[in-house]
Amino acid sequence: MDNQDQSNHMTSGGLVMVIHGPEIIDSGDAALLVNILQPTRIIISGVMARTAAEESGLPVEFSGSPPSMTMKNLDQRCFLANQGKTSLSGQVFGEIVASRLEQRGLVQLESAERCIYLWNGGDEMLAKELSELTGFILVSMSGERNRIDEGGDRTDEMRKIRGCIPGEAVFVNGIVIGTATEETVTIASIDGHIVPMSGLIPKAHGLEKVGPVRIRTAWCKSGTIRSVSPSITRQMRRVGRILVVDHCAHEIYQRIGSDICGILSIGDDTTAVCAHIGAHLGIPVFGVVDGDIDLVVPCGHAPGSVIIETVRERDDDIGREIASQIPDGEVSWDTWVKETLEILGERVRVKGLPGDPGTYRE
Repeated sequence: MDNQDQSNHMTSGGLVMVIHGPEIIDSGDAALLVNILQPTRIIISGVMARTAAEESGLPVEFSGSPPSMTMKNLDQRCFLANQGKTSLSGQVFGEIVASRLEQRGLVQLESAERCIYLWNGGDEMLAKELSELTGFILVSMSGERNRIDEGGDRTDEMRKIRGCIPGEAVFVNGIVIGTATEETVTIASIDGHIVPMSGLIPKAHGLEKVGPVRIRTAWCKSGTIRSVSPSITRQMRRVGRILVVDHCAHEIYQRIGSDICGILSIGDDTTAVCAHIGAHLGIPVFGVVDGDIDLVVPCGHAPGSVIIETVRERDDDIGREIASQIPDGEVSWDTWVKETLEILGERVRVKGLPGDPGTYRE
């Protein structure tokens, strides 16, 4: 059976490719794999993966759930396609997903390593077929999610975030909580709040923003969210509603609608992510920052965007003050931006995108 016949055989019963992260899309590997494997469905999991997929033109569906939850709800044969930043990070991610699939096991195509990982007794036939079609090495793996250790009287649990590169940002639920100093970062949950234990230079503002969280089920990662600059789209509409995003940029696709003419983003990293996605969607941002950027995503912004840096106050306080004064209905974006800047006066200064020598004001 040649590759084409084998590919047709694989998809005859339905084959679902679940893609995690933008890297495998931005590198072009996802398009090559789709051509080779011909899956009947391609499902995207992740905010930046969605942005990358929409820019790529691949015929995909979007899931607002983590890969494990998406795969649990599938009746067809399915596999996870990923491209980790390092060999270890790709394996660690596969281990986490496999543990959440419990007895089902997992077939993981790890593009960066050119490997097919068969986790915990997953679909062996599918793994072999993927290996033969792609030429990737088949490796059997077993493991469980990063061990959660029981603590003392006030320590609810601990979590190890592995595969970090010293110097890169560490996230919990989309918020940067600090900078990694070791390959493994250990955090604890004490009375529901995150406390760094080792391998992390903490970011107090970020830890405050995360708030109470169960780190056993929290989304934890390290590194950049996307390494490729967004495609710039002209401003889609100048009149509409303004969406407020306050330190939760990972929820943007769940909240944005066709009636949105702009985004008020509060926080440095939140503004960087909102501007990146907004550039792709043609939605400008009014970013409120205080200069505490972690450069988690390349710069980019839609026309009509503006960023302000607070002079003496916190971005949270000014941002929420602005948010409280946004009209409930539709507004003219350009008029609202002009009036807001006039009201704020010398409490802020207008800047360009972080890392961008240009300016938001156009």
